Amino acid sequence: MKRIGVLFGQERSFPLALVDRINKTAEGGVFAEPASIGGISLESPRRYDLVLDRISQDIPFYRAVLKKLVADGTIVVNNPFWWSADDKFFNNVVARRLGVAVPKTVILPSHDHPPDTTGESMSNLVFPLEWDEIFAHIGFPAFFKPYSGGGWKKVYRVTSPDEFFAAYRDSGETVMTLQEEIVFDEYFRCYVIGTDHVRIMRYDPREPHDRRYVQSPEPIDPVLNDRVRADCLKLTGALGYEFDTLEFAVRDGVPYAIDFLNPAPDADPGSVGRENYEWVLEHAARFLVDRVQRGTQPIGRFHWEEYLAAQAPARPATPAAKPRAAGAGARRPKAGRTAPRPAGDGS
Repeated sequence: MKRIGVLFGQERSFPLALVDRINKTAEGGVFAEPASIGGISLESPRRYDLVLDRISQDIPFYRAVLKKLVADGTIVVNNPFWWSADDKFFNNVVARRLGVAVPKTVILPSHDHPPDTTGESMSNLVFPLEWDEIFAHIGFPAFFKPYSGGGWKKVYRVTSPDEFFAAYRDSGETVMTLQEEIVFDEYFRCYVIGTDHVRIMRYDPREPHDRRYVQSPEPIDPVLNDRVRADCLKLTGALGYEFDTLEFAVRDGVPYAIDFLNPAPDADPGSVGRENYEWVLEHAARFLVDRVQRGTQPIGRFHWEEYLAAQAPARPATPAAKPRAAGAGARRPKAGRTAPRPAGDGS
């Protein structure tokens, strides 16, 4: 009998309902349960044929265990090796190679030095950064957010350099990106399960969390629907995710991937709505049963590698760096003590 373990944190409604649905869907041959993980040795035998991971992004112990399970032949949804290397800035790099529209984005060094480093550690960093060029490239208003992570943590909407620098100081040791604001006409959040199941949902990120999924939504233009669906499958296919949500802001008919590749997406009926919840529950159960029955597959290259060799876009995504001569052994100011200022402000 094939055994599926569902690994989760504080949530209860979806993972427990998913276990029940799998056990009803499988009709023998497959059994699901909440995953049980204790101390794992190098010799520990394989307990599960498949594990659905919904929490290792917050618990490094689980991430380490899942990598060992993969080495032992367990199927893990989503792949913990790629998830460990994943970040939102690189996702945008891959998206542009795929021809998926994304906002203009610049990655920035953390305001405060990383732990156990000093100004001497930043010998290769241009200082001060090319603030005028960066702001001209992105424009205001803009969104300032971590290059990795989720849950709307440390996300700022900034409308001027002064607001940006205040947010930059507040961001501390977090590596951040500054991203163009897309003033949208429509907005969608999309579930993708497996390689072909896509649910496109009208969504309004300006509303409180429990009211963001639009109830009784208007029909979506068929051409726009087809493009959003195709972009969803391009992104998840290239990056190897099998359970994911992606968000698109539509400006002048063009869907821009805003927040995509969320491998542990919200599936609580209180926030996503009963109809969406039932869709996710049914499709997740059927996909996981089918996936475990197909068995393990040889581990090949990451899907995104083939896109990285593609010809780079003609225009650079960020302004070209203009190194400033520092002289041999010159010290870089400590970012945590010297607030960055726009070039030309008298600094």
